[in-house]
Amino acid sequence: MFWPVILVALLAVRLETPGAALFKQVRLGRNQKPFVLYKIRSMHTGVKTDATHTMPASATTRTGLFLRRTKIDELPQLINVLLGQTSLVGPRPCLPMQSELIAARSRRGVFRVRPGVTGLAQVHDIDMSDPERLSAVDQEYVTRATTALDLQIIVATSDQITRPGAGRATGARDRPVMAMLINIFSAFAHCSAHLVIQGLDQIFQRVCDRPS
Repeated sequence: MFWPVILVALLAVRLETPGAALFKQVRLGRNQKPFVLYKIRSMHTGVKTDATHTMPASATTRTGLFLRRTKIDELPQLINVLLGQTSLVGPRPCLPMQSELIAARSRRGVFRVRPGVTGLAQVHDIDMSDPERLSAVDQEYVTRATTALDLQIIVATSDQITRPGAGRATGARDRPVMAMLINIFSAFAHCSAHLVIQGLDQIFQRVCDRPS
């Protein structure tokens, strides 16, 4: 159900700025094993890749700003989940260059679990700018991890995105963009469903017309 959203977002990125719309970056996974993380590009091409909290605001495109506020830029990480490199919920994967955070997480045993698309620290608005605090919350998740906790974190993440004023995601300037994207996504989903039904109908007709 997320693939139409991803496709529209990739198209929006390409329409605003040149370059690849799908962003790939090496991150550290379980047991510090490197893997390639997939995201929708939210920055201008040519910008030096670094931890997000260290990047200037000017590095982010207008489309990228919206994608970040709504977390749509994270959706391609479902590929990493399908590959078994990440989970839906877990500590956010860090960059190999973030030595302070790596050391703090190593001391606390955080690398014993797979990283996640969202996590306990994220729903508490704790980012990688505070390695000790982040690793402490990551450790709390590792020791408390249950299916029930994961569901709570997923619900809390959804609430962060949809509640009025969250990250300015539903600010007055963003509402027309949000409405436009919702209409595009709805039309895309409707068209996809129609094509699927049409294809199934053609297959059914061929089977029925096949001589016995």
